[in-house]
Amino acid sequence: MNQRMEFVMRALAKENFRALCREYGISAKTGYKWMVRFEEYGRGGLADESRRPHSHSKALSEGVVCEMVRLKKLKPDWGPSKIRSVYARTHLEVPSESSFKRVLDRAGWVEHRPRVKREVAGRIFQGARAQKANDVWTVDFKGWWYGSEGRRCEPLTVRDEFSRYVLELRAVPNSRTETVRDCFENLFQKHGLPGAIRSDNGTPFATRNALLGLSRLSVWWLVLGIDLERGRPGCPQDNSAHERFHLDVAREVEKRTQEQQAFLDEWRREYNEERPHQALGQRCPAQFYRNSERRYAGTPEDVVYKWPIQTRKVQTSGHVSWEHRSIWLSGALRGWSVGIEASPGGQSKIWFGRLLLGHIDETAGVFVPVVTKP
Repeated sequence: MNQRMEFVMRALAKENFRALCREYGISAKTGYKWMVRFEEYGRGGLADESRRPHSHSKALSEGVVCEMVRLKKLKPDWGPSKIRSVYARTHLEVPSESSFKRVLDRAGWVEHRPRVKREVAGRIFQGARAQKANDVWTVDFKGWWYGSEGRRCEPLTVRDEFSRYVLELRAVPNSRTETVRDCFENLFQKHGLPGAIRSDNGTPFATRNALLGLSRLSVWWLVLGIDLERGRPGCPQDNSAHERFHLDVAREVEKRTQEQQAFLDEWRREYNEERPHQALGQRCPAQFYRNSERRYAGTPEDVVYKWPIQTRKVQTSGHVSWEHRSIWLSGALRGWSVGIEASPGGQSKIWFGRLLLGHIDETAGVFVPVVTKP
């Protein structure tokens, strides 16, 4: 600033202008610019100005910005990428996703959340990840809330892992085994059978301290040929995608204190058929989901095993008889047959369907459950 001011003062004193420019190491163009800015703004005009352009050809128009904000207000819980997909349905020229993020962020419509590290493990965990529709269904109960009429609402939620398609969002009266089984029977009749079902360790999906956490509901799934996938006790992040879906329910359903089934059905329809999903390339779950080829033909009378596996019926008490000994397994298996695969080494394996329960130590005459992950 002092050198520029000195240059201007000497130029105003009629010193040779081009000689002054050479002395200060500037071009004549810069020298004339300093002179003009000093005459218009005084000493303050000699300060450096921002080189940011006042405008550019690709700037968003006011109408585009207003439309972005309008769509966000209609769907306040949708992110910038989903809003951009909705915008693209009715406009030929669509700004970039970063432009949507920038505009909505400046308008205060973007929530910044910390990243959480996810990890997967479980008591019954095969590491199955869906490669196509119906490979894995996920199930849980959304945390309860009181609806507009003062009634408690704790909906049962079932989702296809691959397509993100919401199969069920049902305001059930309770979480009893019979109630949940009725819901799944309707789902199986409508959509067929999945390859596996992932759940947490809560009732009625599992039973604490039982053999492999088996419950009457999960035993019924095994009878139908459905594999079990479970997370670790007390670790909802093991079913993280389903928990993220529950966050959408909390924001868009629970906060409106809605518990009417008609509202839940309409929200589920919109989620499946209209709401774009980032993991699906901003397409909708309904575009990816197809009913299972494994049709539901009702519950079989018993589990069938191939020879040389021998069958034993589980008694009402949860015991089976083997080699003149009574071995306790689980009350959840009562009435069903288990398969015992005899081994010459004295370690006969006990199966329930495709699930290995453990083995019989012939020497000690005791049942040894399979070792499960902590």
